[in-house]
Amino acid sequence: MRLVLLGAPGAGKGTQAKKLIEKYGIPQISTGDILRKAVADGTPLGKEAKSYMDKGGLVPDSVVIGLVKERLAQDDCKKGYILDGFPRTTPQAEALDKVLADMKSPLDVALSVDVDKNDLMKRLTGRRTCKSCQQMYNVYFSSPKKDGVCDKCGGQLFQRDDDKEETIKNRLDVYEKSTAPLIDYYKKQNILKSVVGVGSIDDIFNKIVAVIGTK
Repeated sequence: MRLVLLGAPGAGKGTQAKKLIEKYGIPQISTGDILRKAVADGTPLGKEAKSYMDKGGLVPDSVVIGLVKERLAQDDCKKGYILDGFPRTTPQAEALDKVLADMKSPLDVALSVDVDKNDLMKRLTGRRTCKSCQQMYNVYFSSPKKDGVCDKCGGQLFQRDDDKEETIKNRLDVYEKSTAPLIDYYKKQNILKSVVGVGSIDDIFNKIVAVIGTK
């Protein structure tokens, strides 16, 4: 099962990816993890990536694709993998397809976890974290018994800066502009599968398994 996972911030991709890993016995591949490891190991591509990161710049697609290619060639990817957070743009998707064509292992599925924008806003802006024990709540879906107070330890709850409304709107706008076009890209390839990411974690997972089947 060679799978790309798509969905806006707050859609629940990370949670479902963990369950997919368990079911199919394949690794989840994050470009952030690959970059950090390559830099730490001092590989040629890692050194090149670090030169951009040290200047505060974006690592070029060519370097990221090179790192992804190296990772996909490792033994634990022989049965498949889940790409999470990559590709983010159509040019990246095109470059990835070329790499996979060279490896004679094209993608099986592009899975999109779809959630209404209003629900995403509630999921993300509603998050509150305990300053003492880091327990998470949501004022819309799983609120504490007493407003602003942690049920677990009595600590003070706060809203992280990156969960504030303006920040969340910006993140969703960026997703819409750069990543959402991937939906059309993979639809044209006839490998796009979509599920509505609303309901219990298990319900959503069961829907995912039903649409992607086994490869």
